[in-house]
This record gives sequence, structure tokens and C-alpha cells, in this order.
Amino acid sequence: MKLAPHLHRLGNDIVASYLIDLPEGITLVDAGLPGHWNDLQRTLAELGRPLSDIRGLVLTHGDSDHIGFAERLHSEADVPIFIHSADAHRVRTGEKPKTPMGPARVGPLLGFLAYGVRKKGLRTRHVTDVMTVADGEVLDLPGSPVIIGMPGHSPGSIAVHIPAADAVFVGDALTTRHVLTGQVGPQPAPFTDEPTEAIASLDRLAAVSASWVLPGHGAPWRGSPADIAAAVRAGS
Repeated sequence: MKLAPHLHRLGNDIVASYLIDLPEGITLVDAGLPGHWNDLQRTLAELGRPLSDIRGLVLTHGDSDHIGFAERLHSEADVPIFIHSADAHRVRTGEKPKTPMGPARVGPLLGFLAYGVRKKGLRTRHVTDVMTVADGEVLDLPGSPVIIGMPGHSPGSIAVHIPAADAVFVGDALTTRHVLTGQVGPQPAPFTDEPTEAIASLDRLAAVSASWVLPGHGAPWRGSPADIAAAVRAGS
């Protein structure tokens, strides 16, 4: 789905990842579920770009519904995978602390689980070879992604600011559609390790200049990071 020049979404409001298409190459942010490999192939075909044009994949954190096709992309196309050092163990092993599920409604919960099964979420492969990044780092990838530390959902959660796309990609630092309740609108994401820390990290997001805020779950936000950060705080 094309959102704007150079900016494309793979997946949907349940689980999403993103493709930034620039003349010098392609940068991906997150890898959704394994079945989103087909979405990636279809988008590349629409753009007339080969898989070899992908220069790197940046993961906002190491949870399974964000790393879906990452290992396949690395093994088949030798694309480097980037993740914050604090989430490197999580992405390699899948180990994470247990967090309370919180509120849920049967319909949205079953829809989320069914979508995960349909997109082969039960077959997610952990990522064996990653390159670690740190807060403030600017990556040598198309669009010069800027890493913004957003700890809370996980220790190594990040936002990725790509000025060339006028967008900041936030993973699960916030959501615009709660996958367990179906509630829409800016709000904290479920399954967050440290909710208080996640809310505090919104201060860092609010300082970013961009016209798009793009979460891993929910509709894209067309507006300022400061406004969506304030809306999440108001609803937390």
C-alpha cells in the first residue's frame, strides 16, 4: 500500500511493516510476520525493483510479530538486519519477560490470532546474525535512518526517523489499534515490559519533526509526533 512518495506499507492495521523506496536503494523497517514475504515480493514487483535493491532492514524491537521474514531476507539476499543492542538477545532467542495480557475482547483477539496463523506467525524464525545499533546513530542506508531509543515496550525498542520519507516508524512504542480489544486511536501498546518507561519515552518521540507516525499495529497517523504522543499520554 503506497502511503506517500517513497513510502509503502506491507500488511494492514493488524500487523504492519514498511518499505522506503529511494533511487539509491530500499530500506525496510520491521518484517511483520513470515507470510508478509509475499506482500514484500508483490510491492517490489509493483515498483519494478529487485530484491537486491534492499540495502537493510531495521527492526524496531525483537518481538516475533516484527521479525517475520527477517531471517529469510538475510539468508536469501544477504540483507543486513539492524536492531538495538538491548534487544539483540530477544531477536536471536525469542526470550522475553511475561507481561499481563490486560483487557481483551473475543472478536479482536480471535481476529489477531487468526491473522497470525494465516500469515505463518507460528513459523517465525529467529534472526541469527544481526548488526546492533545505538540511540542517536545514523545508519548508512537509503534515507539515512536515525535511531531514537524508546525503551519501555522492550529494553531495545526504538523509533526510526527517515527524513526523506517525512516519517518516523515507532514499532510498539505506541499503537493506533489495540490488537486485543480492537479499540482504535492513539494508545499504549499491549504486552509492554515497562509501561511507565514507555510513556516517558514519548518525550523523545515528541521532539521529532515528521508528517507521518507509523506504528506496527493500527492505521498510519498523518500528523505530528508531538500530537500523537500527547494523545497517547491522555489515554494512558
